[in-house]
Amino acid sequence: MIGSYLVSTARAPITTPRTTTWQEVRKLSLLTGPILIAQLTQMLMSVVDTLMAGRVGATDLAAVAVGGSIWIPATLLVFGFAMALAPVISHSHGAGEYKRMANQLQQSFYTCAISALLVVGLIYFAPVFLNMMDVEEDFRRKTLAYLGYILWGTPGLVLYMVLRNFCEGMSHTMPSLVIGIIGLLINIPANYIFIYGAFGAPALGGAGAGIASAIVYWGMGLSLLGYVVFAKRYQKAAPFKRFHPPSWDDIWYFVRLGFPISMSLFFEVSLFAAVAILIAPLGAIMVSAHQIALNISSLVYMFPLSLSMAVTLRVGFALGSSQIPDALRSYKIALTMGVGFAVINGLGMWLGGRFLAGFYTDNPEIIALAGTLLGLAAIFTVSDTFQAISIGALRGYKDTRAAMVVTLVSYWPFGLTVGFVLARTDYLVPAMGPAGFWIGFISGLSVAALLLTIRLFKVHRRTALAAARL
Repeated sequence: MIGSYLVSTARAPITTPRTTTWQEVRKLSLLTGPILIAQLTQMLMSVVDTLMAGRVGATDLAAVAVGGSIWIPATLLVFGFAMALAPVISHSHGAGEYKRMANQLQQSFYTCAISALLVVGLIYFAPVFLNMMDVEEDFRRKTLAYLGYILWGTPGLVLYMVLRNFCEGMSHTMPSLVIGIIGLLINIPANYIFIYGAFGAPALGGAGAGIASAIVYWGMGLSLLGYVVFAKRYQKAAPFKRFHPPSWDDIWYFVRLGFPISMSLFFEVSLFAAVAILIAPLGAIMVSAHQIALNISSLVYMFPLSLSMAVTLRVGFALGSSQIPDALRSYKIALTMGVGFAVINGLGMWLGGRFLAGFYTDNPEIIALAGTLLGLAAIFTVSDTFQAISIGALRGYKDTRAAMVVTLVSYWPFGLTVGFVLARTDYLVPAMGPAGFWIGFISGLSVAALLLTIRLFKVHRRTALAAARL
Protein backbone atom coordinates (compact mmCIF):
# COMPACT_ATOMS: atom_id res chain seq x y z
CA MET A 1 0.00 0.00 0.00
CA ILE A 2 0.98 3.65 -0.26
CA GLY A 3 2.26 4.19 3.23
CA SER A 4 4.20 0.95 3.48
CA TYR A 5 5.44 0.19 0.00
CA LEU A 6 5.07 2.71 -2.80
CA VAL A 7 6.08 6.02 -1.27
CA SER A 8 7.23 5.39 2.27
CA THR A 9 9.55 8.16 3.44
CA ALA A 10 10.32 7.02 7.00
CA ARG A 11 13.73 5.46 6.49
CA ALA A 12 17.19 5.57 7.95
CA PRO A 13 19.37 8.29 6.43
CA ILE A 14 21.60 7.08 3.62
CA THR A 15 25.14 8.36 3.47
CA THR A 16 25.61 9.63 -0.06
CA PRO A 17 28.63 11.83 -0.77
CA ARG A 18 27.71 15.41 -1.62
CA THR A 19 28.55 16.66 -5.07
CA THR A 20 30.51 19.85 -5.64
CA THR A 21 28.88 22.72 -7.53
CA TRP A 22 30.66 21.83 -10.77
CA GLN A 23 29.81 18.17 -10.38
CA GLU A 24 26.16 19.14 -10.00
CA VAL A 25 26.37 21.36 -13.09
CA ARG A 26 27.81 18.41 -14.99
CA LYS A 27 25.11 16.01 -13.75
CA LEU A 28 22.34 18.44 -14.66
CA SER A 29 23.89 19.01 -18.09
CA LEU A 30 24.21 15.28 -18.77
CA LEU A 31 20.56 14.79 -17.85
CA THR A 32 19.30 17.84 -19.73
CA GLY A 33 21.10 17.25 -23.04
CA PRO A 34 19.40 13.99 -24.05
CA ILE A 35 16.00 15.24 -22.82
CA LEU A 36 16.42 18.39 -24.92
CA ILE A 37 17.20 16.41 -28.07
CA ALA A 38 14.28 14.07 -27.37
CA GLN A 39 11.93 17.07 -27.04
CA LEU A 40 13.25 18.58 -30.28
CA THR A 41 12.74 15.32 -32.18
CA GLN A 42 9.11 15.28 -31.03
CA MET A 43 8.68 18.82 -32.34
CA LEU A 44 10.31 17.79 -35.62
CA MET A 45 7.81 14.95 -36.00
CA SER A 46 4.99 17.48 -35.85
CA VAL A 47 6.81 19.67 -38.39
CA VAL A 48 7.26 16.66 -40.71
CA ASP A 49 3.54 15.82 -40.45
CA THR A 50 2.63 19.41 -41.31
CA LEU A 51 5.04 19.75 -44.22
CA MET A 52 4.20 16.41 -45.85
CA ALA A 53 0.43 16.83 -45.44
CA GLY A 54 0.67 20.39 -46.74
CA ARG A 55 2.06 19.16 -50.05
CA VAL A 56 -1.20 17.30 -50.68
CA GLY A 57 -3.43 20.32 -50.22
CA ALA A 58 -4.79 22.97 -47.88
CA THR A 59 -7.62 20.74 -46.62
CA ASP A 60 -5.21 17.97 -45.67
CA LEU A 61 -2.93 20.44 -43.92
CA ALA A 62 -5.88 21.86 -41.98
CA ALA A 63 -7.06 18.36 -41.06
CA VAL A 64 -3.66 17.51 -39.53
CA ALA A 65 -3.50 20.88 -37.73
CA VAL A 66 -7.00 20.67 -36.25
CA GLY A 67 -6.68 16.94 -35.55
CA GLY A 68 -3.46 17.60 -33.69
CA SER A 69 -5.06 20.45 -31.74
CA ILE A 70 -7.69 17.96 -30.52
CA TRP A 71 -5.33 15.01 -29.97
CA ILE A 72 -2.58 16.79 -28.02
CA PRO A 73 -4.78 18.33 -25.29
CA ALA A 74 -6.62 15.00 -24.94
CA THR A 75 -3.35 13.13 -24.32
CA LEU A 76 -2.14 15.58 -21.67
CA LEU A 77 -3.84 13.35 -19.10
CA VAL A 78 -1.56 10.45 -20.09
CA PHE A 79 1.48 12.74 -20.10
CA GLY A 80 0.76 14.08 -16.61
CA PHE A 81 0.11 10.67 -15.06
CA ALA A 82 3.25 9.26 -16.69
CA MET A 83 5.38 12.22 -15.54
CA ALA A 84 4.30 11.51 -11.95
CA LEU A 85 6.38 8.31 -12.12
CA ALA A 86 9.74 10.10 -12.56
CA PRO A 87 9.94 11.73 -9.07
CA VAL A 88 8.63 8.53 -7.43
CA ILE A 89 11.35 6.45 -9.10
CA SER A 90 14.04 9.08 -8.42
CA HIS A 91 13.22 9.00 -4.69
CA SER A 92 13.55 5.21 -4.66
CA HIS A 93 16.74 5.43 -6.71
CA GLY A 94 18.26 7.91 -4.28
CA ALA A 95 17.32 5.68 -1.37
CA GLY A 96 18.69 2.57 -3.11
CA GLU A 97 15.29 0.89 -2.79
CA TYR A 98 15.29 -0.95 -6.12
CA LYS A 99 12.77 -3.56 -4.98
CA ARG A 100 10.04 -0.92 -4.91
CA MET A 101 10.52 0.12 -8.52
CA ALA A 102 8.79 -2.80 -10.25
CA ASN A 103 5.57 -2.14 -8.35
CA GLN A 104 5.85 1.60 -8.91
CA LEU A 105 6.32 1.08 -12.65
CA GLN A 106 3.45 -1.36 -13.01
CA GLN A 107 1.05 0.75 -10.94
CA SER A 108 1.92 3.68 -13.21
CA PHE A 109 1.03 1.52 -16.22
CA TYR A 110 -2.39 0.80 -14.72
CA THR A 111 -2.97 4.50 -14.01
CA CYS A 112 -2.00 5.59 -17.52
CA ALA A 113 -4.08 2.82 -19.06
CA ILE A 114 -7.14 4.18 -17.27
CA SER A 115 -6.30 7.69 -18.49
CA ALA A 116 -5.94 6.31 -22.02
CA LEU A 117 -9.54 5.09 -21.87
CA LEU A 118 -10.56 8.64 -21.01
CA VAL A 119 -8.60 9.87 -24.04
CA VAL A 120 -10.59 7.49 -26.24
CA GLY A 121 -13.77 8.88 -24.71
CA LEU A 122 -12.73 12.47 -25.41
CA ILE A 123 -11.85 11.69 -29.03
CA TYR A 124 -15.27 10.05 -29.36
CA PHE A 125 -16.79 13.54 -28.99
CA ALA A 126 -14.60 15.04 -31.75
CA PRO A 127 -17.49 14.95 -34.30
CA VAL A 128 -19.55 17.12 -31.93
CA PHE A 129 -16.69 19.63 -31.70
CA LEU A 130 -16.28 19.75 -35.47
CA ASN A 131 -20.02 20.19 -35.97
CA MET A 132 -19.86 23.25 -33.71
CA MET A 133 -17.17 24.67 -36.01
CA ASP A 134 -19.47 24.31 -39.04
CA VAL A 135 -16.67 23.04 -41.30
CA GLU A 136 -16.81 21.60 -44.83
CA GLU A 137 -17.64 17.91 -45.13
CA ASP A 138 -14.31 16.95 -46.79
CA PHE A 139 -12.33 18.69 -44.05
CA ARG A 140 -14.50 17.09 -41.35
CA ARG A 141 -14.07 13.62 -42.86
CA LYS A 142 -10.27 13.88 -43.11
CA THR A 143 -9.92 15.26 -39.58
CA LEU A 144 -12.00 12.44 -38.10
CA ALA A 145 -10.09 9.88 -40.15
CA TYR A 146 -6.80 11.30 -38.83
CA LEU A 147 -8.07 11.00 -35.24
CA GLY A 148 -9.46 7.52 -35.84
CA TYR A 149 -6.10 6.30 -37.13
CA ILE A 150 -3.89 7.94 -34.50
CA LEU A 151 -6.12 6.55 -31.74
CA TRP A 152 -4.75 3.06 -32.51
CA GLY A 153 -1.36 4.26 -31.30
CA THR A 154 -2.61 5.09 -27.79
CA PRO A 155 -1.32 1.86 -26.15
CA GLY A 156 2.09 2.46 -27.74
CA LEU A 157 2.07 6.03 -26.43
CA VAL A 158 1.27 4.80 -22.91
CA LEU A 159 4.06 2.22 -23.11
CA TYR A 160 6.58 4.80 -24.30
CA MET A 161 5.64 7.56 -21.82
CA VAL A 162 5.65 5.30 -18.75
CA LEU A 163 8.95 3.61 -19.65
CA ARG A 164 10.55 6.93 -20.55
CA ASN A 165 9.73 8.35 -17.13
CA PHE A 166 10.92 5.13 -15.50
CA CYS A 167 14.29 5.46 -17.23
CA GLU A 168 14.56 9.16 -16.48
CA GLY A 169 13.60 8.54 -12.87
CA MET A 170 16.72 6.38 -12.63
CA SER A 171 18.73 9.30 -14.10
CA HIS A 172 19.08 7.56 -17.47
CA THR A 173 18.01 10.11 -20.07
CA MET A 174 19.99 8.78 -23.03
CA PRO A 175 17.22 6.27 -23.94
CA SER A 176 14.88 9.25 -24.47
CA LEU A 177 17.32 10.67 -27.02
CA VAL A 178 17.86 7.40 -28.89
CA ILE A 179 14.18 6.42 -28.97
CA GLY A 180 13.23 9.95 -30.07
CA ILE A 181 15.57 9.65 -33.06
CA ILE A 182 14.14 6.20 -33.84
CA GLY A 183 10.65 7.71 -33.78
CA LEU A 184 11.67 10.44 -36.23
CA LEU A 185 13.27 7.88 -38.55
CA ILE A 186 10.04 5.86 -38.52
CA ASN A 187 7.86 8.93 -38.97
CA ILE A 188 9.28 10.15 -42.28
CA PRO A 189 8.89 6.95 -44.35
CA ALA A 190 5.59 6.09 -42.66
CA ASN A 191 4.21 9.50 -43.63
CA TYR A 192 5.49 9.05 -47.17
CA ILE A 193 3.80 5.66 -47.50
CA PHE A 194 0.39 6.51 -46.08
CA ILE A 195 0.04 10.17 -47.08
CA TYR A 196 1.12 9.73 -50.70
CA GLY A 197 0.24 6.05 -51.20
CA ALA A 198 3.64 4.46 -51.80
CA PHE A 199 4.41 0.72 -52.09
CA GLY A 200 0.81 -0.20 -52.78
CA ALA A 201 -0.64 1.56 -49.73
CA PRO A 202 -3.71 3.77 -50.26
CA ALA A 203 -3.04 7.51 -50.62
CA LEU A 204 -4.86 8.84 -47.56
CA GLY A 205 -3.58 12.41 -47.62
CA GLY A 206 -3.49 14.17 -44.25
CA ALA A 207 -5.34 11.29 -42.60
CA GLY A 208 -2.34 9.08 -43.40
CA ALA A 209 -0.30 11.13 -40.92
CA GLY A 210 -2.53 9.62 -38.23
CA ILE A 211 -1.48 6.09 -39.23
CA ALA A 212 2.15 7.19 -39.33
CA SER A 213 1.90 8.67 -35.83
CA ALA A 214 0.28 5.49 -34.50
CA ILE A 215 3.12 3.41 -35.98
CA VAL A 216 5.66 5.80 -34.45
CA TYR A 217 4.09 5.45 -30.98
CA TRP A 218 4.18 1.66 -31.20
CA GLY A 219 7.74 1.70 -32.57
CA MET A 220 8.97 3.96 -29.77
CA GLY A 221 7.10 2.06 -27.07
CA LEU A 222 8.27 -1.39 -28.15
CA SER A 223 11.86 -0.21 -28.71
CA LEU A 224 12.01 1.22 -25.22
CA LEU A 225 10.39 -1.90 -23.77
CA GLY A 226 13.08 -4.08 -25.37
CA TYR A 227 15.78 -1.82 -23.98
CA VAL A 228 14.40 -1.84 -20.43
CA VAL A 229 13.95 -5.63 -20.46
CA PHE A 230 17.45 -6.47 -21.71
CA ALA A 231 19.69 -3.62 -20.47
CA LYS A 232 21.84 -4.67 -17.52
CA ARG A 233 21.42 -1.36 -15.72
CA TYR A 234 17.77 -2.19 -14.95
CA GLN A 235 18.39 -5.70 -13.62
CA LYS A 236 18.45 -4.46 -10.00
CA ALA A 237 14.95 -3.08 -10.41
CA ALA A 238 13.75 -6.21 -12.31
CA PRO A 239 10.73 -4.26 -13.59
CA PHE A 240 8.92 -7.23 -15.16
CA LYS A 241 10.29 -10.19 -13.22
CA ARG A 242 7.22 -10.30 -11.01
CA PHE A 243 3.62 -9.38 -11.73
CA HIS A 244 2.11 -6.80 -9.38
CA PRO A 245 -1.70 -6.69 -9.51
CA PRO A 246 -3.44 -3.31 -9.53
CA SER A 247 -3.58 -1.61 -6.14
CA TRP A 248 -6.26 1.06 -6.02
CA ASP A 249 -4.39 2.86 -3.23
CA ASP A 250 -1.29 3.08 -5.41
CA ILE A 251 -3.26 4.04 -8.51
CA TRP A 252 -5.06 6.75 -6.56
CA TYR A 253 -1.69 8.05 -5.36
CA PHE A 254 -0.48 8.41 -8.95
CA VAL A 255 -3.77 10.08 -9.87
CA ARG A 256 -3.35 12.61 -7.04
CA LEU A 257 0.24 13.28 -8.09
CA GLY A 258 -0.27 13.22 -11.86
CA PHE A 259 -3.63 14.97 -12.36
CA PRO A 260 -2.29 18.37 -11.21
CA ILE A 261 0.62 17.94 -13.64
CA SER A 262 -1.85 17.27 -16.47
CA MET A 263 -3.93 20.29 -15.54
CA SER A 264 -0.87 22.57 -15.30
CA LEU A 265 0.09 21.49 -18.81
CA PHE A 266 -3.48 22.02 -20.00
CA PHE A 267 -3.72 25.52 -18.53
CA GLU A 268 -0.56 26.53 -20.40
CA VAL A 269 -1.53 24.91 -23.71
CA SER A 270 -5.08 26.26 -23.56
CA LEU A 271 -3.85 29.80 -22.76
CA PHE A 272 -1.88 29.98 -26.00
CA ALA A 273 -4.76 28.40 -27.92
CA ALA A 274 -7.19 30.98 -26.49
CA VAL A 275 -4.89 33.86 -27.42
CA ALA A 276 -4.58 32.54 -30.98
CA ILE A 277 -8.39 32.60 -31.23
CA LEU A 278 -8.61 36.13 -29.76
CA ILE A 279 -5.97 37.44 -32.16
CA ALA A 280 -7.66 35.90 -35.24
CA PRO A 281 -10.14 38.81 -35.76
CA LEU A 282 -7.22 41.29 -35.89
CA GLY A 283 -6.16 40.13 -39.35
CA ALA A 284 -3.75 37.82 -41.13
CA ILE A 285 -0.67 40.01 -40.60
CA MET A 286 -1.08 40.14 -36.84
CA VAL A 287 -1.90 36.42 -36.64
CA SER A 288 1.16 35.54 -38.74
CA ALA A 289 3.50 37.73 -36.69
CA HIS A 290 2.17 36.24 -33.45
CA GLN A 291 2.61 32.70 -34.77
CA ILE A 292 6.19 33.36 -35.90
CA ALA A 293 7.16 34.85 -32.54
CA LEU A 294 5.45 32.00 -30.69
CA ASN A 295 7.20 29.39 -32.83
CA ILE A 296 10.66 30.86 -32.18
CA SER A 297 10.07 31.33 -28.46
CA SER A 298 8.71 27.76 -28.23
CA LEU A 299 11.98 26.45 -29.65
CA VAL A 300 13.92 28.48 -27.08
CA TYR A 301 11.64 27.13 -24.32
CA MET A 302 12.80 23.58 -25.02
CA PHE A 303 15.95 24.18 -22.95
CA PRO A 304 14.28 25.37 -19.70
CA LEU A 305 11.63 22.67 -20.16
CA SER A 306 14.31 19.99 -20.43
CA LEU A 307 16.23 21.49 -17.52
CA SER A 308 12.99 21.46 -15.51
CA MET A 309 12.67 17.71 -16.11
CA ALA A 310 16.31 17.20 -15.13
CA VAL A 311 15.99 19.15 -11.87
CA THR A 312 12.96 17.00 -10.95
CA LEU A 313 15.26 13.98 -11.07
CA ARG A 314 18.10 15.61 -9.13
CA VAL A 315 15.79 16.94 -6.41
CA GLY A 316 14.04 13.58 -6.11
CA PHE A 317 17.35 11.72 -5.92
CA ALA A 318 18.68 14.09 -3.23
CA LEU A 319 15.53 13.69 -1.13
CA GLY A 320 15.60 9.92 -1.53
CA SER A 321 19.24 9.98 -0.40
CA SER A 322 18.26 12.05 2.66
CA GLN A 323 20.49 14.88 1.43
CA ILE A 324 17.88 17.59 1.95
CA PRO A 325 20.21 20.60 1.41
CA ASP A 326 21.34 19.13 -1.92
CA ALA A 327 17.77 19.27 -3.22
CA LEU A 328 17.59 23.05 -2.83
CA ARG A 329 21.13 23.45 -4.15
CA SER A 330 20.23 21.50 -7.30
CA TYR A 331 17.32 23.88 -7.84
CA LYS A 332 19.51 26.97 -7.39
CA ILE A 333 22.15 25.68 -9.79
CA ALA A 334 19.52 24.73 -12.38
CA LEU A 335 17.93 28.16 -12.02
CA THR A 336 21.29 29.87 -12.56
CA MET A 337 21.93 27.75 -15.66
CA GLY A 338 18.44 28.34 -17.03
CA VAL A 339 18.33 32.09 -16.44
CA GLY A 340 21.82 32.48 -17.91
CA PHE A 341 20.67 30.68 -21.05
CA ALA A 342 17.45 32.74 -21.13
CA VAL A 343 19.32 36.05 -20.91
CA ILE A 344 21.61 35.10 -23.79
CA ASN A 345 18.72 33.91 -25.95
CA GLY A 346 16.62 36.88 -24.93
CA LEU A 347 19.31 39.25 -26.17
CA GLY A 348 19.42 37.28 -29.41
CA MET A 349 15.65 37.63 -29.90
CA TRP A 350 15.69 41.30 -28.94
CA LEU A 351 18.57 42.27 -31.22
CA GLY A 352 17.89 39.82 -34.04
CA GLY A 353 14.11 39.46 -33.99
CA ARG A 354 13.57 40.81 -37.49
CA PHE A 355 16.39 38.71 -38.87
CA LEU A 356 14.85 35.56 -37.38
CA ALA A 357 11.37 36.46 -38.64
CA GLY A 358 12.84 36.81 -42.12
CA PHE A 359 13.31 33.04 -42.27
CA TYR A 360 9.51 32.64 -42.15
CA THR A 361 8.30 35.36 -44.51
CA ASP A 362 9.39 38.23 -46.76
CA ASN A 363 6.41 40.43 -45.85
CA PRO A 364 7.92 43.58 -44.24
CA GLU A 365 4.85 44.28 -42.08
CA ILE A 366 4.87 40.78 -40.61
CA ILE A 367 8.65 40.93 -40.07
CA ALA A 368 8.41 44.27 -38.28
CA LEU A 369 5.61 43.16 -35.96
CA ALA A 370 7.23 39.77 -35.27
CA GLY A 371 10.44 41.61 -34.39
CA THR A 372 8.54 43.69 -31.85
CA LEU A 373 6.93 40.61 -30.32
CA LEU A 374 10.29 38.83 -30.12
CA GLY A 375 11.59 41.85 -28.20
CA LEU A 376 8.85 41.17 -25.66
CA ALA A 377 9.70 37.46 -25.83
CA ALA A 378 13.15 38.36 -24.51
CA ILE A 379 11.46 39.20 -21.19
CA PHE A 380 8.93 36.41 -21.57
CA THR A 381 11.63 33.72 -21.78
CA VAL A 382 13.25 34.79 -18.48
CA SER A 383 9.94 34.60 -16.59
CA ASP A 384 9.12 31.32 -18.30
CA THR A 385 12.45 29.85 -17.22
CA PHE A 386 11.86 30.80 -13.58
CA GLN A 387 8.43 29.20 -13.45
CA ALA A 388 9.45 26.08 -15.42
CA ILE A 389 12.40 25.25 -13.17
CA SER A 390 10.41 25.98 -10.01
CA ILE A 391 7.65 23.61 -11.20
CA GLY A 392 10.28 20.96 -11.97
CA ALA A 393 11.80 21.25 -8.51
CA LEU A 394 8.37 21.08 -6.84
CA ARG A 395 7.66 17.85 -8.73
CA GLY A 396 10.89 16.49 -7.26
CA TYR A 397 9.39 17.21 -3.83
CA LYS A 398 6.19 15.45 -5.04
CA ASP A 399 4.32 18.73 -4.59
CA THR A 400 2.10 19.22 -7.66
CA ARG A 401 -1.26 20.55 -6.49
CA ALA A 402 0.02 24.02 -5.59
CA ALA A 403 1.57 24.38 -9.05
CA MET A 404 -1.79 23.52 -10.59
CA VAL A 405 -3.56 26.27 -8.65
CA VAL A 406 -0.79 28.80 -9.31
CA THR A 407 -0.72 28.16 -13.05
CA LEU A 408 -4.52 28.38 -13.30
CA VAL A 409 -4.70 31.72 -11.47
CA SER A 410 -1.57 33.21 -13.04
CA TYR A 411 -2.27 32.22 -16.65
CA TRP A 412 -6.03 32.69 -16.93
CA PRO A 413 -7.64 35.20 -14.52
CA PHE A 414 -4.45 37.29 -14.42
CA GLY A 415 -2.34 36.83 -17.56
CA LEU A 416 -5.17 36.45 -20.06
CA THR A 417 -7.16 39.31 -18.51
CA VAL A 418 -4.19 41.68 -18.63
CA GLY A 419 -3.46 40.61 -22.19
CA PHE A 420 -7.05 41.06 -23.38
CA VAL A 421 -7.42 44.50 -21.77
CA LEU A 422 -4.18 45.74 -23.34
CA ALA A 423 -4.68 44.06 -26.72
CA ARG A 424 -8.36 44.49 -27.49
CA THR A 425 -9.62 47.45 -25.39
CA ASP A 426 -8.81 51.11 -24.78
CA TYR A 427 -9.39 50.94 -21.02
CA LEU A 428 -5.78 51.57 -19.97
CA VAL A 429 -3.98 52.41 -23.22
CA PRO A 430 -4.98 52.42 -26.90
CA ALA A 431 -5.48 48.81 -28.03
CA MET A 432 -2.02 47.30 -28.56
CA GLY A 433 -2.96 44.26 -30.65
CA PRO A 434 -0.76 41.14 -30.27
CA ALA A 435 1.82 43.03 -28.18
CA GLY A 436 -0.81 43.41 -25.45
CA PHE A 437 -1.27 39.66 -25.25
CA TRP A 438 2.49 39.16 -25.01
CA ILE A 439 2.63 41.64 -22.12
CA GLY A 440 -0.14 39.50 -20.60
CA PHE A 441 2.07 36.42 -21.06
CA ILE A 442 4.91 38.20 -19.28
CA SER A 443 2.61 39.30 -16.43
CA GLY A 444 1.11 35.85 -15.92
CA LEU A 445 4.44 34.03 -16.06
CA SER A 446 6.06 36.53 -13.70
CA VAL A 447 3.30 36.06 -11.12
CA ALA A 448 3.60 32.28 -11.53
CA ALA A 449 7.39 32.45 -11.10
CA LEU A 450 7.06 34.47 -7.89
CA LEU A 451 4.35 32.30 -6.32
CA LEU A 452 6.03 29.02 -7.30
CA THR A 453 9.36 30.17 -5.88
CA ILE A 454 7.70 31.10 -2.59
CA ARG A 455 5.97 27.72 -2.54
CA LEU A 456 9.23 25.89 -3.25
CA PHE A 457 11.07 27.43 -0.31
CA LYS A 458 8.09 26.76 1.96
CA VAL A 459 8.01 23.07 0.92
CA HIS A 460 11.79 22.81 1.37
CA ARG A 461 11.62 24.20 4.90
CA ARG A 462 8.81 21.80 5.77
CA THR A 463 10.78 18.87 4.33
CA ALA A 464 13.93 19.86 6.23
CA LEU A 465 12.02 20.14 9.52
CA ALA A 466 10.37 16.75 8.98
CA ALA A 467 13.75 15.16 8.27
CA ALA A 468 15.27 16.74 11.39
CA ARG A 469 12.63 15.05 13.55
CA LEU A 470 13.51 11.55 12.27
